Amino acid sequence: MRRALGLVLGVALAALVVWRLRRVTPELAPPEGAHGQSAKGPTPADAAADAARALDKPQRPDDDEPKTVAAQRERLFGRMQAVLGYDDATLAKVRAIVESNKVISEGNPEVTLHPMKRSECWDTRDRAGLHEAKVLAQQEADEKRCGARHMVPIWGKGRAPPVEVCIDQFEFPNIPCEFPLVYASAQEAAQLCRAVGKRLCDAHEWEGACAGELRPAEDEYLWDRKRRIEMEFFKNEKREKVWAYGPAKDHAKCATGSRKSSKCAGGGWESCGSNTYPAGAFPECVSPLGVFDQHGNAAEHMSLPMKPEELGRRGGLGETEMKGSWFIFARGEAHEDDCRWRAPAWHGTRVDYWNSHRNYHLGFRCCRDP
Repeated sequence: MRRALGLVLGVALAALVVWRLRRVTPELAPPEGAHGQSAKGPTPADAAADAARALDKPQRPDDDEPKTVAAQRERLFGRMQAVLGYDDATLAKVRAIVESNKVISEGNPEVTLHPMKRSECWDTRDRAGLHEAKVLAQQEADEKRCGARHMVPIWGKGRAPPVEVCIDQFEFPNIPCEFPLVYASAQEAAQLCRAVGKRLCDAHEWEGACAGELRPAEDEYLWDRKRRIEMEFFKNEKREKVWAYGPAKDHAKCATGSRKSSKCAGGGWESCGSNTYPAGAFPECVSPLGVFDQHGNAAEHMSLPMKPEELGRRGGLGETEMKGSWFIFARGEAHEDDCRWRAPAWHGTRVDYWNSHRNYHLGFRCCRDP
């Protein structure tokens, strides 16, 4: 009996001590609430972690593969609204352009075989630390400068303000771990960029985003050379060779390991799958300015201004240029793909020509004047 009474008194005394300690030093109290916040409330680190999770939450994709183009498009429109925050009017413009052509899609679902799932892309980006609070804080700062989600500034030498132009981090629809939209013609790509408040990138802007430095348009286009073939030759002759990820070519760092469909020859909706990877699935394939997949995945439309008034920032459009390597480049290299390489006039037309080029491996990304 005495032993039991002593035990009860001991427990009561210990409880009294803990109670007094908590009153004098509340930080000794055990963590309360989610994320281990103290009794005093959330710390700045807690707030940063919560903000990171809030940004992540609406972006995490599922691995659903729609069986029809119509279902594929509906999923895409929903993701654009949830992740990028586009309103109904903006989405109506996008929908009208996409649905005007039966092949604009993520690829023919009957023959397309994506080599990586969306969830695998997200896990890869997680392991690379791309969803940590400090990375997302920098992303948020860039987006404020650019005025749009998932865009980064393209800086000139010395990164001196003001920001001249911004570029999508990912191929359109510009959502991490979603598959690129392909089969849009150059004209439709320009229209889609305008529909979301942006414009098709000029060639030198894409090149600067890749190489890590935007150079003056007057130095990049050689407008004193009147023919495109001359402009291309003399530009390429003296260009700096660099890739988004560094000074040496390494296709393994990028989305280049996929295969063409077995029956795919020159192209075609029925025989060629758009066997792309999810956007941003290769964390090392990123430029110094934070732009992903400028080598591998989808090749990209852009505008080549043939004279100053055709610059995008002046409201103009030039001729078509296709930039960037694409998803089979580790197996079959079709052309050079360093950042500042100026492509020849493949399928060359004006960008706004009604029958401008489209293909199963060809996408685009947009720029914006902040």
